[in-house]
Amino acid sequence: MNFKSYPTATWLLLAGFTVAAQANETEQLTDLTVTADLRDDTTIREIASSVSVLDEDTLSEAGVQHFQDVLGLVPNLNWAGSTSRPRYFQIRGIGERSQYEGAPNPSVGFIIDDMDFTAIGGAATLFDLQQIEVLRGPQGTRYGANALAGLIHIRSQAPEYNQAYHLETTLADQGTYAAGFSATGALGDGDKAAYRFAIHQFQSDGFRFNDFFNRDDTDQKDEFMTRGKINWQLTDHWTADLTLLLVDINNGFDVWNPENTFTTHSDDLGIDNQRSTGFSIRNTVEATAFDFISISSYTDADIQYFFDGDWGNDAYWGEFAPYDFTSNNDRERNHLTQEFRLVSHTDARIFNDSTDWLVGFYAAQLDEDNVINDFFNDEVYRDFYSSFEATNLALFAQLDSHLTANTKLTTGLRFEQRKSDYTDNGGLDLSPEDDMWGGQLSLQHQMNPGQTVYATLSRGYKAGGFNLSPSLPESRRAYDPEYLLNYEIGLKSLLLDNSLSLNISAFYSERTDMQVSTSVQEDPTDPLTFVFFTGNAAEGTNQGIEIDWLYQLSRNWSMFGSIGLLDATFDDYVTVDDDFNGRQQAHAPDYTYHLGLSYLSDQGWFARADLNGSDGFYFSDSHDQQAQKRDILNLKVGYQSDHWSVYAWGRNVLDESYAVRGFYFGLEPPDYADTLYQHLGDPQHFGITALFDF
Repeated sequence: MNFKSYPTATWLLLAGFTVAAQANETEQLTDLTVTADLRDDTTIREIASSVSVLDEDTLSEAGVQHFQDVLGLVPNLNWAGSTSRPRYFQIRGIGERSQYEGAPNPSVGFIIDDMDFTAIGGAATLFDLQQIEVLRGPQGTRYGANALAGLIHIRSQAPEYNQAYHLETTLADQGTYAAGFSATGALGDGDKAAYRFAIHQFQSDGFRFNDFFNRDDTDQKDEFMTRGKINWQLTDHWTADLTLLLVDINNGFDVWNPENTFTTHSDDLGIDNQRSTGFSIRNTVEATAFDFISISSYTDADIQYFFDGDWGNDAYWGEFAPYDFTSNNDRERNHLTQEFRLVSHTDARIFNDSTDWLVGFYAAQLDEDNVINDFFNDEVYRDFYSSFEATNLALFAQLDSHLTANTKLTTGLRFEQRKSDYTDNGGLDLSPEDDMWGGQLSLQHQMNPGQTVYATLSRGYKAGGFNLSPSLPESRRAYDPEYLLNYEIGLKSLLLDNSLSLNISAFYSERTDMQVSTSVQEDPTDPLTFVFFTGNAAEGTNQGIEIDWLYQLSRNWSMFGSIGLLDATFDDYVTVDDDFNGRQQAHAPDYTYHLGLSYLSDQGWFARADLNGSDGFYFSDSHDQQAQKRDILNLKVGYQSDHWSVYAWGRNVLDESYAVRGFYFGLEPPDYADTLYQHLGDPQHFGITALFDF
């Protein structure tokens, strides 16, 4: 990584941090809790892996509407803009970039309140959230096949027994407005049950102008969320938590054009709709020697994804008209999960009272139906239907052995079986089955009350699968499971009288039978023959360093940030046309960074600056086209009191131009030359938000 490539503004901001430090009394920081761990109420310093936790204050201060707003705060996290909101993520350079057909096989898990939203993360709106956790590296014991690269875990606010109400509203340019309301309190007169209810609506015109329709709202956002939660103390030893969720997203998707600008020409408006409903029930029963935990969840998602394949209209294409491609994908997905855990109490340790233990069982049933209709000049080009079912069964166990008062050895193991059935109207009928295992071996040592070092060896896995396009030859249809062996060391610290939190980790990962997503265009005159397929490259290496910090400079000033360094390369990947040995993997920038500074006066005035960005990266593993580096500055200023707050904010205030997705193929007649087409990220955006608590 070349730090000279950072913009001058970065170094000015760093200089400002030093000037900002004052001699008055500072607040003490405390460890944040990680709710995604197998043991509840585990802190960051008790987990022997690299973790980022974005707490309630961070989400409120740095975000506006969606998880997309705060992605830049997390080191070595990237996303692919194939949809109106991020659904496909890459952690340490590993993760999918799209899914246009059935048979999902994700590398990054995505959980909201115990409900599995992996690969449909558009539901991750920010209103009334408690925190977002990003666990980097394979979660071989905890989440298995859905978390080869890591896990994104979202937890909403919990019910409280004291009655409270919250109202929030936003107005901004680009026709943006939002309103949200939440309420919490006791159910009945006692202290046995509490509820929480939240509802939120967001609307925006988006950032494109369509010159065919003469409209500025063809890339609009229309996002609705409502959630209900109940906490029951059924007995002195039995607690039940119920969550109900509805997210209704009715977004446009009109971002592509041959010129790579914010003016589009489509005569068939894109659609990116996702209506997701779900529930989760977590039962915790405290027995004499252990806690019995049952987690049940169900999600139902109806998704429509429609796009104009030629990105133009008859007038735009002129002498080459009619030239009209469209594609519509209707997806119905149901996901049922059940997990049981036995988690030991401290007084039930084994092996001479030195070892905590837990065992568990996990089952999941995923059903997904896809209907794809492609049209060419108003005639049916392809009518495709597929049905996919997958069943996952897993057994897992973990031992936490206290070798000394300050040293702990963690041993985890998970065995998982995945069976799937796939059929389509093209005659494909497949039933692959994979037996996989993963786990971890970690050693932690507490050097003093504020510093812990760790070393971890972990193994993750990802099930095999198959490609669906009938235009692919038989040799490209199936691919094998992928495995990842991860070596990691780290330091987690609370320093300077608990005014500085500093976490540092270094990792080295070996990918075996690496699943690589690439593309081919069978007919150069037909954009709809541009298809993706997955195959096993021999090996890959992903290594790097991750650092994050929070420094309470004084009672009023805070400095925070993160740096992710990444070297993700192919070790042995050769195609018919190219030799990719030593080349970077796609969507794996050499560096990501975030630098921030906040100020809160004793009188309530507030200001915050966030500068985040990344190095350039390859768009795909099938060509050498790259995104340019980006540096995004977000600002927020306002006033907050005990019961109300108001903020003015700006996002991408320097109006940086950058790409979040790129395709390289032939679109434009008459010669259909391969050309790079880019989905540009959001430009400059300003607004005001008011909050009321009563």
